[in-house]
Amino acid sequence: MGKQKKTRKFAEVKRLLNPKDLEPPAKKQKVDPEKEVRQVEKQSAALFFKHNTQLGPPYQVLVDTNFINFSIRNKIDLVRGMMDCLYAECIPCITECVMAELEKLGSKYRVALKVAKDPRFERIPCSHKGTYADDCICQRIATHRCYIVATCDRDLRRRIRKVPGVPIMYIQSHRYNIERLPEATVGGAPRN
Repeated sequence: MGKQKKTRKFAEVKRLLNPKDLEPPAKKQKVDPEKEVRQVEKQSAALFFKHNTQLGPPYQVLVDTNFINFSIRNKIDLVRGMMDCLYAECIPCITECVMAELEKLGSKYRVALKVAKDPRFERIPCSHKGTYADDCICQRIATHRCYIVATCDRDLRRRIRKVPGVPIMYIQSHRYNIERLPEATVGGAPRN
């Protein structure tokens, strides 16, 4: 019994003599919200009249990886389905990140890769590091608002909705639907 008490005391003394305990914790300085500099993102001049004036036929549609996969699964031709949805000529665009993502998926998605390599699709080069397609698409639409984004990914759609003036194309009941496309840019396209 006596030895255990001595050992316990020694451990308590050793804990007290820790050199880190001698230094008092650093105090955080409070910043006045009035003095704090805020950076507000500048709105595009193209959104002056309730809709994006940069959008117009022929529409450039940025296509995501899962949109191609779901189109194949629902047996929809990409170009024809886009034309049926928008009643205008469409140019499907694929970034290098989306191509890299399709190549990484392997042999299971070789049909999607073959569809993406179609000569009707426009290839867009990427200048950033990494191959994460969602970040690439969000960065591209933030700088250039002349695209319609085609995706079935809910997280990506949520991120795109935060950028004003960018319509979203998705698949619903075996056909393409468009979200947030103003009536002024489309002649008689059906609304949701």
